[in-house]
Amino acid sequence: MMRPGARQYVVNRPLYSEDSFADEHEKVCRRRKTMLDHIKLYFTCDAKRAKNAALSLLPVIGWMRIYRVKEWLLPDVVSGISTGLVAVLQGMAYCLLASLPPWYGLFSAFFPVIIYFFMGTSRHISVGPFSVLCLMIGSVVTRIIPDEGPPVNITGLEGLSIDDQRVLVASSLSFLVGIMQLGMGLLQVGFVVMYLSDTLVSGFTTAAAIHILVSQLKFVLGLQVPGFSGPLSLIYTLEVIFNKITSTNLCDLVISLVIMVIVFIVKEVNDRFKSKLPVPIPIEVIMTVIACGLSYGFDFENKFGIDIVGHIPQGYESPVAPNLQIFQETAMDAFPMAIVGFAVAFSVAKVYSVKHDYTVDGNQELIAFGVSNMFGATFKSFVASTALSRSAVQESTGGKTQVAGLLSAIIVMIVTLAIGFLLAPLPKSVLGAVVIANLKGMLMQFTDIPYLWRRDKPDCVVWLCTCTASILLGLDLGLAVGLGVELISVVLRVQFPRCSLLANIKGTDIYKDRKDYLSIYEPEGVKIFRIPSPIFFANIDFFRNKLVESLGFNPLQILKKRNTALRRIKKLLKNGDLQWTSMGFLNTTCGPIEDSEDKDNMEELDQPIDFKDLPARIDWNRDLPANIFVPRVDVHSLILDFAAVSFLDISALKGLKTMLKELIRIDIEVYIVACDPYILEKLHDCCFFDDEVQPSMFFLTLHDAMLNVMEKHYDLTEKKSDHGKIITTVTVYNNSLQIRDKDDPEPEHKF
Repeated sequence: MMRPGARQYVVNRPLYSEDSFADEHEKVCRRRKTMLDHIKLYFTCDAKRAKNAALSLLPVIGWMRIYRVKEWLLPDVVSGISTGLVAVLQGMAYCLLASLPPWYGLFSAFFPVIIYFFMGTSRHISVGPFSVLCLMIGSVVTRIIPDEGPPVNITGLEGLSIDDQRVLVASSLSFLVGIMQLGMGLLQVGFVVMYLSDTLVSGFTTAAAIHILVSQLKFVLGLQVPGFSGPLSLIYTLEVIFNKITSTNLCDLVISLVIMVIVFIVKEVNDRFKSKLPVPIPIEVIMTVIACGLSYGFDFENKFGIDIVGHIPQGYESPVAPNLQIFQETAMDAFPMAIVGFAVAFSVAKVYSVKHDYTVDGNQELIAFGVSNMFGATFKSFVASTALSRSAVQESTGGKTQVAGLLSAIIVMIVTLAIGFLLAPLPKSVLGAVVIANLKGMLMQFTDIPYLWRRDKPDCVVWLCTCTASILLGLDLGLAVGLGVELISVVLRVQFPRCSLLANIKGTDIYKDRKDYLSIYEPEGVKIFRIPSPIFFANIDFFRNKLVESLGFNPLQILKKRNTALRRIKKLLKNGDLQWTSMGFLNTTCGPIEDSEDKDNMEELDQPIDFKDLPARIDWNRDLPANIFVPRVDVHSLILDFAAVSFLDISALKGLKTMLKELIRIDIEVYIVACDPYILEKLHDCCFFDDEVQPSMFFLTLHDAMLNVMEKHYDLTEKKSDHGKIITTVTVYNNSLQIRDKDDPEPEHKF
């Protein structure tokens, strides 16, 4: 109930334990589906499911039915032409990263796009070569078909030129990547990409940018550098480059520097004035055309010894079957490529789907990329994903759907079939400069390090480890190391959570960490312990140790000391050295009583305290006879806040039950609050409860448990209050508890 004109509310309700709440409020009886029900549903087929399956496998049907020709066609045409021109250039440039002839990049910018047009769920990403994937392909290609030395012994490579051998390796690897992506999509495991955090991907792509930068230096400097693969390949490449630095082709270097400077400047203009420009200035295409013209007109190849693209065959080559032996050699390399390719594409797709208000399906994206890569690989293209810069061009130039992607593929096809020969005099240093110019975004991710260090040091460690490992060990091993460090950081955060003792904020039903606030109230003898994570086999011991530290004593040791003392008292009574009177125990011997310890049945000291055969119960917080000493326990109630506990495993159940029994056996009342209903149900199913650990210890909220404690221990909780008696009346009506101040006319619960 809200008070008029005041930002506060008043609640007047009964005090609830879990049992009393269940008795008063009837739950809906729900039948939960079993595994058999899910299997039956999965294999059930009717007309509606068949229609939905067709629409999900071919999303083009869904968005083509709502395609607005008058509003969307022209923007898609403009976007398709702009993206197609960029795709031609990037396809040829990124092909150098894969250590393949440049024109095969045109195949990768065409065939996968056609399949994605029909099967993809994103309307804005531009499918085709991606620099990081091309670099990963290049490392595999140069390992199997090195520049110097014999290739790996693989059947089917005999009689082929080195370029043809590398193309077969790249296409077979791409086909295998497609199979893996298709398999993951059919198995509905698109969620695996969630294990690649933004921090990990940032560190990985930054390291990839450094690899790309180093790999393009040989084209920028006009040097002949053999390809290296494996750990420390970057170091070996730099070593060769520095050894040959005196052989730099100055013409290549000047051309590259001029192009990089101009591209950087124009890209900054595009970013700064993107709201005023109808379309971004295609500076890479313009510089490529100018460079082609200058190279052809001044005969750069013969006069200055510049390495050019050379003859570009017209048309497409015949389909080729993948080599199964290459599958065996590259299986370990294909899996990280499948994950990275999908992760990057899906991340970009999600950004644009949120911006333009539609949804993308991760599993369908896996299927789409899997089929795209398998189809493209049969026509000698390599693994496709999406390039951030190319997708930005497609979206920023007004692209509305994948019609723009289809038109970009048509532009690539026109170049391949008709005008590819015009790119023959293009210097490879121009392509290298274009690649380096597009690395700015990835290299600028180094600026994330100070931010991460200030905000989240474990995430910063993940970034640094992923980046460093990827630079030194290679992208495949670096990704594995980064993923391992990331999972370890998550495990450590869950295994060693920040447990805390809570206290009541005066005058409220709110409980916060007692170290963070001044105006708090802590009833005498009550401890509130918060567990902020799931409890499982790896952190149950940590949880127990933190609880013991917070209590200030070990309940098992207290229990053993009490049982030892009890045995000694019984023995003294039996021997006549001790006698019970109305005033308590009385020593009947004049001399000192020897301190003898019974070594028999030491393992039974952790059992419940048995006062049988004693004339009265022993108050363990008072002085004991015969110089017997047992540490005093000032805590009478312990409340465990389970609000953040999402699950318990079997090991945790056993450890928790043992700990609860130890506490109960030393006369500490334990309450568990805000427990998830499914955990409570699991406790019942696992026979967690017995004569000692009972369901009545579970309460609905922390405040309910606290009020229950104060009702049972009213004198103790108020005895040493340092701020006066705040709670003065405790009244129970029909099993409900009401606590009021004397001067407060309204029935508010307050401290």
